[in-house]
Amino acid sequence: MGARLADGVLLVDKPAGLTSHDIVAIVRRLAGQRRVGHAGTLDPFATGLLVLLLGRATRLLPYLAGEPKVYDAVIAFGHETDTDDVTGAPTTSAPLPARSAIDAALASLTGSLQQIPPAYSAKQQGGQRAYVAARRGSPLDLAPAAITVYDWQVSSWDGTTLVASVSCSGGTYVRALARDLGRNAGSAAHLKTLRRRQSGPFRIEDAATLSVLERGVEGHVRSALDGLEGMSIESLDAIAIERVKRGQTVGASAPGERAALIDHDRRLVAVAVRNGAEWQPRVVLGDDDE
Repeated sequence: MGARLADGVLLVDKPAGLTSHDIVAIVRRLAGQRRVGHAGTLDPFATGLLVLLLGRATRLLPYLAGEPKVYDAVIAFGHETDTDDVTGAPTTSAPLPARSAIDAALASLTGSLQQIPPAYSAKQQGGQRAYVAARRGSPLDLAPAAITVYDWQVSSWDGTTLVASVSCSGGTYVRALARDLGRNAGSAAHLKTLRRRQSGPFRIEDAATLSVLERGVEGHVRSALDGLEGMSIESLDAIAIERVKRGQTVGASAPGERAALIDHDRRLVAVAVRNGAEWQPRVVLGDDDE
């Protein structure tokens, strides 16, 4: 394992066949970082953008700008599967829908929704994972979760398969959207392929493949500040930085209820919340060793 790289954000283009945890383990090795976390999983069969946080930047996860999520999806009609995607066993079959029925179903699945998660998901109920119960043949009766679908953009429909992009909130299961799209269209459907191309301010065009990262991670790690898009920024002098590192408040001149506190080189020092006319540090990225 080489020298530990700087704390920050790493964008990875995940290939099919690997879990998000697999990618984290690979990056730990390549970056020489013990602490690596991801901001939103991708199913093993899915590809695309995986946002990783390295080192002390893992503490920023609750503040990371992560919406909208944008996916390219291929949805096959004619039958559902037990996993709601191509990896599962076929279950319900139904006639293929007309395009007009799909358009109506897309409209019904836009806006604020209550989504029932897939039976094979990591959701917990009563201390039990849904996918564990499903594999035992006793799927859980999962409660619906609040999600938002901002937009659908249809690329093509050939009578059996819909190619579309969907922009949605975090926590949305696109395979459950595929399942519900089939049902709402009076048919049955499952997710055939999925590729994430955006997560908040981050885009797949800026992500590195594993083969590129194998040749060196350095140069691909972005500033931790990049993950805090939309947050106010307060520049600190040396005295204020020392106060923040001790968890003490500093004067607030920037607007908003939260701020990214930076040094003169625009390196992130801390994330703080407003306390009257001052900033109270909540997450401090000091210069101490991990």
